[in-house]
Amino acid sequence: MILEEGQKAPNFKGVDQNGDTISLADYKGKKVVLYFYPHDDTPTCTEQACNLRDNYSLLQSKGYHIIGVSEDDVKSHKKFEQKFNLPFPLIADTKQQILKKFGVWDWKTFMGNTYIGTHRTTFLIDEKGKIVKVIKRPKNKKHAEEIIAFWEEIEG
Repeated sequence: MILEEGQKAPNFKGVDQNGDTISLADYKGKKVVLYFYPHDDTPTCTEQACNLRDNYSLLQSKGYHIIGVSEDDVKSHKKFEQKFNLPFPLIADTKQQILKKFGVWDWKTFMGNTYIGTHRTTFLIDEKGKIVKVIKRPKNKKHAEEIIAFWEEIEG
């Protein structure tokens, strides 16, 4: 089950596309946009990542730190980052440990086929590590705008 708003975000550690270890604890006291996506370099995942890239400076100026997570490996993430000039870490969760902690690794249906995979979901995590918003079906071409609107609503 996908974690809900109001819950404390579970800590995690993973390796990004540069081989660096990233943990949620590294972002204590900061606002985090933790987004889970199915696969690198697929049409919808690319739209989402490029929207975040194109609005990265704006998101940074508002104090938001972006972290992407998928089940793809480090090599795949590196190719994805380089092909689309992505400026944020992409964690390789090949054993689905982080995906399972956040409840986004579950049964899904696509084109009549049922299988276990990643549910595209974004968690907005505040400075205290609390999940303040869960976006279960992000608007991929307008995801950054959606994130900013939710943060502004939360912050008043």
